[in-house]
Amino acid sequence: MTREDGSVLELKKKKKSRKEKEGSSTDHGTKRAETAQPTTQDNGLGVEVTERKKKKKKTKDTEELALSHFTKPYDAVTEIPKKKKKRVRTESEAKTVDGSTVEPMQVDEPPTSEESERKKKRKKREDAPDDGTSKKEKKKRRRTDGDAPQTLATPVPSGSTPSSTPTTSEIEEYLQSNSITLTAAKNGSSIKPVLNFDQLQIPPELKASLSGFQSPTPIQACSWPPALKGQDVVGIAETGSGKTLAFGIPAISRLIMEPESKGIQVLVMSPTRELAIQTQETLFDLGKPYGIESVAVFGGLDKNAQIKALKNKKAKIVVGTPGRIMDLVNDGALVLSGVTYLVLDEADRMLDKGFENDIRTIVGYTTQGEGRQTLMFSATWPDSVRKLAATFQRDPIRVTVGSDDLTANSRIEQVLEVFDDTRSKKHEISLSGRLLGHLRKAIPRNPSKSPSEDNRVLVFVLYKAEAARVESYLREQKFAVAGLHGDMPQRGRLEALASFKLGESKVLVATDVAARGLDIPNVGLVINYTFPLTIEDYIHRIGRTGRGRKSGKSITFFTGEKHERSLAGELARVVRESGFDIEPLKKFPMTIKKKTHSVYGAFYRDDVETPSEPTKIVF
Repeated sequence: MTREDGSVLELKKKKKSRKEKEGSSTDHGTKRAETAQPTTQDNGLGVEVTERKKKKKKTKDTEELALSHFTKPYDAVTEIPKKKKKRVRTESEAKTVDGSTVEPMQVDEPPTSEESERKKKRKKREDAPDDGTSKKEKKKRRRTDGDAPQTLATPVPSGSTPSSTPTTSEIEEYLQSNSITLTAAKNGSSIKPVLNFDQLQIPPELKASLSGFQSPTPIQACSWPPALKGQDVVGIAETGSGKTLAFGIPAISRLIMEPESKGIQVLVMSPTRELAIQTQETLFDLGKPYGIESVAVFGGLDKNAQIKALKNKKAKIVVGTPGRIMDLVNDGALVLSGVTYLVLDEADRMLDKGFENDIRTIVGYTTQGEGRQTLMFSATWPDSVRKLAATFQRDPIRVTVGSDDLTANSRIEQVLEVFDDTRSKKHEISLSGRLLGHLRKAIPRNPSKSPSEDNRVLVFVLYKAEAARVESYLREQKFAVAGLHGDMPQRGRLEALASFKLGESKVLVATDVAARGLDIPNVGLVINYTFPLTIEDYIHRIGRTGRGRKSGKSITFFTGEKHERSLAGELARVVRESGFDIEPLKKFPMTIKKKTHSVYGAFYRDDVETPSEPTKIVF
């Protein structure tokens, strides 16, 4: 064999070995392609099982383990996942022949009950939206998830108090126990009393002003629901029953809901200056957190200061007497065209004082028709007040606590002292023996020994000159006394009332100007030194004590002179209905005289129909 033949044979061998190498690499590439393409197969449980075609045979144990996991019954498997399972890359990856890596199928072991619970919690956290919690808080939550079980209760928002709606039986029991009569409107709307403050749907700062009270009074509980809905209300209740807050809370709530409205929107009419000032102070405190201011207008003071206060843009409420309101309207200083909330407080007293024509004129300046809400509160429900309500109100809801007739506060003890000798009451010995005796018992010389603060005494007299004389006499007897009557300037009246409220003066000698609506705290005793002209004034006088659901006491000196003899029958009826002794009065005739009008006398006709709408006269 020559050298050339040998070289040819070597070349052939090299070509053959090269072809074998190329064939083997092609086979390996085919295997890689086959193993890299996964196939999907449904196992019937909503879970897709991914298998990879490999020529290398899988172990029998691995196949049986994977199959047994997906074919467990529902009671053996903790939870069947509803979503597709995500493939998780393991730390050890299977390697192919040429060194490339492929992801092997993940095989789950049968989970225990604790592990399944942890997986469910972890999955809920991953699927839940981000709530703004920090990473540290999430880590702490993950650490405690394994130990603390998850609660399924719905959390209660902070600061909210669940309001319990009273049942029908509770409402009936409440109405019966408080002698409440509800006269529903013609449209059939019912009233659900507010038995606790949590039921009130009012702003929280306004509700905070009621924190000093335990529960609503009967007139408040039944007046708030219709008043807050915008309905007209007539409230009939005894003195000291909380009528000011009964119309004050809905008024402030209405102003809060309408912050963009400008001008005077609430008008409250009162019969006396002192009551107007007291009502204005209450409404001012209610509206102060919201920047709502109120103005009191009344006679006896210069109008310029009141006109300046009305120019304040924050002033939304006007409280005043009818006379001064008319003056300011005629001067153009007070515009009432924007008034949508009208209150007639102590309506029976304003009618008795002859303010009916002024009231009708003032109401004519306010918003007419359905745009105005009108509330009327009174201690009695005479025909004159009924006609006034029919004229100004639209289908009102009437709330009567007690009786339509004027009744005394049942918490006030009524003591009658009848004088046999009519002149003995004016005698100095009788005065010192009776009046001074009661004052010394009620006001101890050493106040520190008395634990009670109800040691203030209100002495009522009939005439202005009599008030000055009794005040001077008590001051000579070393009593801290103040006087209040119509002949005093308005500034002096305010100073005397403030001194008595603050406790600087323990005794206040006043005429009937202090008998209506005044809320003076800590009055433990009322003495009627001179009997009033009407039984209504008597009831309002003794109503200055026993306020705020407290008990009180009244002592009345009765002589049977002049007008007193004709009022003995009515006085006996009032005292008897309250459950107290009327034996001293039986010496007088018990007949009840027909009521007479304060302006028109006994010839006043109350059976004449009054037109419901005003008559327009065209000239």
